Amino acid sequence: MSATEIDRMNITLAKQRAAFTAAMPEPLSVRRDRIDRAVAMLVDHKDTFAKAVSADFGHRSTEQTLMTDIMPSVGALKHAKKHLAAWSRDEKRKAMFPLPLLGAKARVVYQPKGVVGVIAPWNFPVGMVMVPMAGILAAGNRAMIKPSEFTERVAELFAEVVPQYFGDEEMAVFAGGVEVGTAFSKLAFDHLIFTGATSVGKHIMRAAAENLVPVTLELGGKSPTFIGRSADKKKAAERIALGKMMNAGQICLAPDYLLVARDQEAEVIESVKAGVAAMYPSLLANDDYTSVVNGRNFERLQGYLADARDKGAELIEVNPAGEDFAGSNGNKMPLTIVRNVNDDMKLMQDEIFGPILPVMTYDSIDSAIDYVNSHDRPLGLYYFGQDAAEEEKVLARTISGGVTVNDVLFHNAMEDLPFGGVGPSGMGNYHGADGFKTFSHARAVYKQPGLDIAKLSGFKPPYGKPESDYAALQKEVADAIATLKSFTPADVNAFEGKDVVFN
Repeated sequence: MSATEIDRMNITLAKQRAAFTAAMPEPLSVRRDRIDRAVAMLVDHKDTFAKAVSADFGHRSTEQTLMTDIMPSVGALKHAKKHLAAWSRDEKRKAMFPLPLLGAKARVVYQPKGVVGVIAPWNFPVGMVMVPMAGILAAGNRAMIKPSEFTERVAELFAEVVPQYFGDEEMAVFAGGVEVGTAFSKLAFDHLIFTGATSVGKHIMRAAAENLVPVTLELGGKSPTFIGRSADKKKAAERIALGKMMNAGQICLAPDYLLVARDQEAEVIESVKAGVAAMYPSLLANDDYTSVVNGRNFERLQGYLADARDKGAELIEVNPAGEDFAGSNGNKMPLTIVRNVNDDMKLMQDEIFGPILPVMTYDSIDSAIDYVNSHDRPLGLYYFGQDAAEEEKVLARTISGGVTVNDVLFHNAMEDLPFGGVGPSGMGNYHGADGFKTFSHARAVYKQPGLDIAKLSGFKPPYGKPESDYAALQKEVADAIATLKSFTPADVNAFEGKDVVFN
């Protein structure tokens, strides 16, 4: 990467921070206008974005990109605009007793942080830029974006269209490879959000620490799927198949592996196969089925399968039309269900991020819970079943970023729920009000009354006053409180501050 590109990043950061400072306080009308422009950009170029995504993947349907990238982004932006005024209001807080009685006031003011850096992944290359952008813009921030180099055409399209809707001092895009990303992560942002692999997240956090930049990390992980004995196997399998086959399993929240009662394993596997066949009677020429993003990831996934086979696993290829994938020129893969897995296999160590579905069996739900708890805390966790006590046990005894019960993925689609990981699956949340707060600084404001509180409380030197002086101070405070408590509502209304608290 040339020094010129590094210079452009630093110049843009300085320009955005100067513009931000000059504009303080950022009016809500300006924030709404930016949100409107972001929506217009997505709507105006939705088809072009869909074509760019498909070209980067080798194939992805326009309908899927509209459904998984454009619609969620527009929805998040419109939701933020609708609730912006309520989210932005100061929050009254209680001052410590008896200070409220003496006229003290406390509140929290939500201020924008300044310039937010966004490092986006390749799996949803539009949505993972623009969904968090809802909270970033609503909070009143400026943004600098680094799209993934794996989706080069989408990155170039962002770099082309963003300047048509935003000034450089509001939003800017920096396309490029690993060197650009490394330099970008080292910038002194006011906040940085990264979505991607846990291994890369560690480097991002290390780089951000040099400038003490607060980070939000959405890192994925191995999301377990509990299938209780009471579950409707057909319905559960259809929903699992949908979540695993969407985007060819290249979703941070895709069900990574199944936990199934040992005596129900065969039934569940057959149900998953039937669910796949119903949605995808063919795969290679099916416009609805997405390709693995590139040869590198295709080979990674094939390596998982080879490693599992060599270590004793049984591989069940779900290929409804009996198509010749080996003879095709692309990177499409059928779903492969893997039985007899163990932790020595690479597919049980890494987030799979592709159309491979390991199945583990359990003899009791407690042993399944123990297995999940002995591994890193996942981004998502799924439970299927009609046993309320068992459901509560699974939820109460496990920790994950989020949970969907009797389906997969859907907690992420709820804009009013926080979205984020925990531990190795990430830190921090966004979506809705939680995103607004993530990208805001919660500023504490305390207003002291006219009385000499330091003197009344004994904070003012000289310390160790004679007992008679201390008693006099106590009496002064007690008299003030008694006077305030004797006020009628009419007396209170005579004062300019009408929010005095009486206990």
